[in-house]
Amino acid sequence: MAQFDVHRNKGGQKDSIPFVVVVQSARFDAYRRRVVVPLVLRQYAPGASISGSRMNPIFRIGGVEVVLNPLQIVSVATDQLGAVAGSLADQGQQITDAMDELMTRAWG
Repeated sequence: MAQFDVHRNKGGQKDSIPFVVVVQSARFDAYRRRVVVPLVLRQYAPGASISGSRMNPIFRIGGVEVVLNPLQIVSVATDQLGAVAGSLADQGQQITDAMDELMTRAWG
């Protein structure tokens, strides 16, 4: 499970959040949990005005447009993650920027 791997969501909201992306550093791979951010189907993303913003970039996974939603960040047991559906490693900086926006830049 590498940083920025995309996993299928096995949880109850999988219809609107089909995927999650691992944001946790590989430094913590020994732990049995991963910090993930939901990838929400674009039509279910909260507020159309935020989609495509720095905090909510849009990605395409398996032909489906999804929006990163850092406000729903969560820690998940590794055995609760679905199958790997791809990687956003090439867009890792966008994800890091979104997390930075959430953690340090959003309110000044």
